[in-house]
Amino acid sequence: MAETLNNNKLFEDIKHYNEFDMEFWYARELQEVLEYSKWDNFQKVINKAKESCENSKNNILDHFAEVGKMVELGSGAEREIKDIILSRYACYLIVQNGDPKKEAVALGQTYFAIQTRKQELAEQFTELTEDKKRLAIRNELREHNKNLAEAAKDAGVETHQEYAVFQNYGYMGLYGGMKANDIHKVKGLKPNDKILDHMGSTELAANLFRATQTEEKLRREKIQGKENANKTHFEVGKKVRQTIEELGGTMPENLPNPEKSIKQIEKEQNKLNLENKN
Repeated sequence: MAETLNNNKLFEDIKHYNEFDMEFWYARELQEVLEYSKWDNFQKVINKAKESCENSKNNILDHFAEVGKMVELGSGAEREIKDIILSRYACYLIVQNGDPKKEAVALGQTYFAIQTRKQELAEQFTELTEDKKRLAIRNELREHNKNLAEAAKDAGVETHQEYAVFQNYGYMGLYGGMKANDIHKVKGLKPNDKILDHMGSTELAANLFRATQTEEKLRREKIQGKENANKTHFEVGKKVRQTIEELGGTMPENLPNPEKSIKQIEKEQNKLNLENKN
């Protein structure tokens, strides 16, 4: 098991498809991967996930479907056991409510967060141009960075300088050791340019995952101390990078620079809006 813990392919290997080509997971198989030895204990996590599902105004039955499964006993006879067919969103809620001390759960949190967000973005942005995708993700990232700053402050990251160091740890995890200044140089930006304004939608999405997951982890695990906060940001960035690699994606530092900055796109958009009003 230890060998496979470093590979998010583990969650891909237990993924199934129904007759409509929709993906799903079996709770019993997920239980084993997440290293819960007893079904009763895992059911408690599932029940918490169902509560989260209901609280977010989603229909539980759309994401958690109970089924019976025949298993073979040692004597050769068979008996039926209860199982649950889980959507990707259900799996995401389960790992968010799981034991964060389990390495497999931590891996699952990153994997299902990325996959769930990827689907949401795909559904929302299918009809959007690359420029509009960049604008939408950049705006979302602005809001989440505010939340991340608050979570970091609660953890003990207090001054502007400490927050800059905290941000660098996140970048180092995601960009294979590169700090903000290194990314700035690689992109060939001017001194006052913001690196987030010179990223394509794919690179912005990776940074959005980094920010949202770090904030959640800081709050969920009640991380205290700036050193621990820095370590958490680095680890989350590294997990996101690892997942990108295992899914066959391009590393963020190797993604092409877009021709236009976010500021240029916003300027063009504002001009267009004014013209439409007139």
